[in-house]
Amino acid sequence: MGKGHAVYSVHPDSTVYEALKVLVDKNVGALVVIDKDKFLGIFSERDYARRVILKGRASKETTIREIMTEHPITVTEDETIEVCMSKMTDKRIRHLPVVDDNGRLIGLISIGDVVKYIMDEQKNIIENLECYIHGTHH
Repeated sequence: MGKGHAVYSVHPDSTVYEALKVLVDKNVGALVVIDKDKFLGIFSERDYARRVILKGRASKETTIREIMTEHPITVTEDETIEVCMSKMTDKRIRHLPVVDDNGRLIGLISIGDVVKYIMDEQKNIIENLECYIHGTHH
């Protein structure tokens, strides 16, 4: 599955406020948490809503390390789109970090990426069927 944009990251000692600015500036829903090239976790809008706002914390004093999702569910680059969709649906998550065999981060897949991929596949199938139907009846 191809991915068209960069993966944005945040340091675990950054404040939630700083991370939120990146989410807004880059128009993304999650950031991977990286320290010295080591993938530590993920920070999402959901983490913010559940672990900062609802707990009455201040986003300028709270660090990403305090509220990030550690050891998130991941996939490898050879997983099928069906496996990705199944993990996202079963675990009710919107982002899947993609890691190599050594656990190093390669990328990040969002639920939007999965939906777009499936829609593109269906469009191709429909176009092929239309060509087949028109080709056999004309």
